[in-house]
Amino acid sequence: MDGGRAGAAATMSVVGFLTGLGRNDRPSLREAFRRGLGEGGYIEGRNVTIEYRFAENQYDRLPALAADLVGSRVYVIAATGSGNAVLAAKASTATVPIVFTSGGDPVREGYVTSLNRPGGNITGIAWFGAQLGAKQLGLLQEFVPAAVFASLVNPRNPESAREPGEVQQAALTLGRQVLILNASAPSEIDAAFATMRQRRADALLVSADPFFTSRRQQIVALATRDAIPAIYANSEFVAEGGLMSYGNDIPDAYRRAGIYVARILKGASPADLPIDQATKFELVINLKTAKALGLTVPPTLLATADEVIE
Repeated sequence: MDGGRAGAAATMSVVGFLTGLGRNDRPSLREAFRRGLGEGGYIEGRNVTIEYRFAENQYDRLPALAADLVGSRVYVIAATGSGNAVLAAKASTATVPIVFTSGGDPVREGYVTSLNRPGGNITGIAWFGAQLGAKQLGLLQEFVPAAVFASLVNPRNPESAREPGEVQQAALTLGRQVLILNASAPSEIDAAFATMRQRRADALLVSADPFFTSRRQQIVALATRDAIPAIYANSEFVAEGGLMSYGNDIPDAYRRAGIYVARILKGASPADLPIDQATKFELVINLKTAKALGLTVPPTLLATADEVIE
């Protein structure tokens, strides 16, 4: 780390926080990030300042926001909320350290060249996003012996690009059909549910995507209206009344990103920090929703659930 950044780390460091999310979306993730910074010895307002940049789910704004952070001479950029944020940060600088959170394969997506030694100015926390589609479909099949599944995907999220193929292959293995539906705006979510009704889909898989999470109330309300069982990537949907979720502990990934930022502020090089891969998964089931849908929770799922909402 250069002398200027080391000197600032001893007084008031400036960290950039770039996200594709909106200012009011999932504040718990920012809190988890700050908690990680705190574990590393950095408290916002005391010895670190965080410059937040929110794309408000308009991913085309991310390159300008990333360039603005670089122009503000931040010491580290936390690129979060979608793969688009990581790519925008990477395109904006080859020298400012970047710590990402990602639901895709960082090597396959082109963020880094190696998981163990990322090289360059980028490292971060990776979890399984699109790769979980097949597992989620299998869990949903245990709940609902569906003939036709629907899968909701955001085509503007590069981390979701491979999910349709993986879900289709999983459905083929189960001897089932799957209907792939794209949505990247609230009106397109409404249209996707209209298509599901028209095509008589029996169950729904909602892919891991920050935009979908920001629209979870809309999605859960539509699933409830149409009485369609659905599985989601995080438990926030289940808390809103969704049937079930299976995915990584995303707040913990943000906490760990905060720890990595703190390590860089103390002098660590991102090139030497291996990609931290999340390994903790959570299965959450809403029994009230299952009952409203007339579904019986399989005992095997009930026994393995990390949380059951009654």
